[in-house]
Amino acid sequence: MDDPAVLSVISAEDVTPAGPVTPKERIQSIDVMRGVALLGILAMNIQDFAAVSAAYWNPTAYGDLHGWNYAVWYLCALFAELKFMSIFSMLFGAGIYLMTSRIEAAGRNPGPIHYRRMGWLALFGCLHGYLLWTGDILFTYALGGMCAYLGRKWRPKTLLISGLVFTAIATAVSVGAYASLPYWPKKNVDQMRDDFWKPSQARIDREIAVHRAGWLGEEKARAAENLGNQIQGNIFLAFWRAYGLMLAGIGLFKLGMFSAKAPARVYVWFMALGLLIGIPVVAFGIHQEFVHHWEMRQVFFLDFQYNYWASLPVCLFWIGLVMLICQKGWLPAARRRLGAVGRMAFTNYLTHTIVCTFLFYGWGLGLYGKLDHVQQFGIVLAIWAAQLIISPWWLDRFQFGPFEWLWRSLTYWKLQPMRKRAPVPAVPSPAEA
Repeated sequence: MDDPAVLSVISAEDVTPAGPVTPKERIQSIDVMRGVALLGILAMNIQDFAAVSAAYWNPTAYGDLHGWNYAVWYLCALFAELKFMSIFSMLFGAGIYLMTSRIEAAGRNPGPIHYRRMGWLALFGCLHGYLLWTGDILFTYALGGMCAYLGRKWRPKTLLISGLVFTAIATAVSVGAYASLPYWPKKNVDQMRDDFWKPSQARIDREIAVHRAGWLGEEKARAAENLGNQIQGNIFLAFWRAYGLMLAGIGLFKLGMFSAKAPARVYVWFMALGLLIGIPVVAFGIHQEFVHHWEMRQVFFLDFQYNYWASLPVCLFWIGLVMLICQKGWLPAARRRLGAVGRMAFTNYLTHTIVCTFLFYGWGLGLYGKLDHVQQFGIVLAIWAAQLIISPWWLDRFQFGPFEWLWRSLTYWKLQPMRKRAPVPAVPSPAEA
């Protein structure tokens, strides 16, 4: 291993075992950033948990969009939509690079461990998507992680450029679909609109009935939708963005951006780019969507691109803000709690699904389609508060979150120690005695 960025964060004593990362080896700024991203993702996912799926892409398809409901939706679209998923993808790429570099430094081949890890993640993603919720991203991350491994040793500039190129593939697909849509059979376009964009009242009623029907009643529709997401969703959008941003994340890590070691002025510039370029362009894109009355062909395939690309400088705003806070040592209590949430990101992500499907689906309280944006965000705030309290409490007692422990045990084919060992009291020397 000859990369100075990795040598600067992995000491000689840290690389002796090629097992899971221990608390002393972690980079706190990455954990904090991951915690912020994980919590931010829920602000968008709650819309898919709580209401008709078309409303995630087209907020006029279902529900109230006036007053405070509009304000909540607008702020989430401005600051959260695609932003936190993008940051999480970057951090996932950085994590792949850190783990494989650490294993290589111990004199072992990281390939088998990495691909076993991604294979288990793909299985978790399938179980998550087919059995609980079709918004799963774990399967996509597993696919992207398998590919990102191959480019982990590229130079930062190559990684950043390649990441943007792969991210742009989804844009090329969207523009191509926009150009070709007038030549599609009308019945296919109408079916797409009813299934995905502007469902009829009959379609809305069926979807609500399915989600309130109980687990078995939901399963047939969930399995079909999840299969479509895994195939079409990845081909047209999700894989290209996740994979491209994983590469970009490795590049940013190599440049020291995620370890809070870049000059403070760099993080200030990141924030300025997000506020002065990213946010205004996203806002303009939202304006265009309303100007075009949320017409499917124009809005989904073209106007969506404003946020698709402007979300990247908004990501830099969030990265700059969090890294600057970590670098300056500000808000220590908040950093500790957010870092704990980040260390348990896998468990906390799946907990989002368990809690929200219980609240909204028929196997639980059956609130699907009943809560507006303000009420949904109230649930988000409650879950944030719970995870900010529970995560540090748990990690004070255990080394890993429950699902992190399971994933690591499967990856290394060995049960990992779960409980933290009590510190061994120092034995006084004869002179001190």
